[in-house]
Amino acid sequence: MIPIMVFWLAPLVYVFYLSFMEWDFMSPDKLFVGLDNYVYLLQNPAFYQSLRVTLLFCLGSVLPIMAGGLGLALLLGRSLKGSALYRTLVFAPWVTPTVAVSIVWSWILEPKVGLGNTILGAIGLPAIGWLQDPKWALVGVLLVGIWKSVGWAMIFYIVALRSVPTDMLEAAGLDGAGAIQKFMHVTLPLISPTTFFLFVVQTIDALQAYDSINVLTQGGPSGSTRTLLYLYYQSAFESFQVGEASSISIVMIAICVLLSVLSFTVSRKMVHYN
Repeated sequence: MIPIMVFWLAPLVYVFYLSFMEWDFMSPDKLFVGLDNYVYLLQNPAFYQSLRVTLLFCLGSVLPIMAGGLGLALLLGRSLKGSALYRTLVFAPWVTPTVAVSIVWSWILEPKVGLGNTILGAIGLPAIGWLQDPKWALVGVLLVGIWKSVGWAMIFYIVALRSVPTDMLEAAGLDGAGAIQKFMHVTLPLISPTTFFLFVVQTIDALQAYDSINVLTQGGPSGSTRTLLYLYYQSAFESFQVGEASSISIVMIAICVLLSVLSFTVSRKMVHYN
């Protein structure tokens, strides 16, 4: 309880206190402004743009990571020749530092000489301004996040698939179920705890995305990749508006709590534990 109190509860209470203050990190005094920081936040168009980008980032990363992880688990989870090597290669990006991965991908997505547009040109498609075009910048950031995390989801799904009882699959086969029916009505329900775990963890991870965005786009262009966490960073450490930044962090915590409550409510009906 002591580490929880010192490193989580106490800072949380202090940030909540700062959200009612006006402070610039340097002034010895803090000015109490009540709910002004929250009112300003709700009137700030940048907040709504960042909230939209955050939700799009969550949807665009969590679902593909889970679907890709499951697909790779089905493909590489078997005891085939070379499967262990392929699993290692797919998982390797997860243990690679995010900053290093993002730097490499910034070279790949460079619009003039990057490998991404070189491949598109080779197959007759027009070049894309991956990280410079507001329409494509978020897609570029999502590609990096999905590529880095899909192997991590794959490992969990491989373990879950191996724990599915074979006798239940055999019984379903005796009842006339085909491969797709076995997967939909036996395998998916039995691996639903893993799916729920990955959904919660990946959603929280997506809400806290910062490193790759900072390296690849710095929240641009035109705020198209600026999430709530990056807006918090800009408010706190670029504009030195500590009260405003604290109110953003409280809103983010409220969103995390709301999503967690909704997830656990839905899980009671959809998650099946053996």
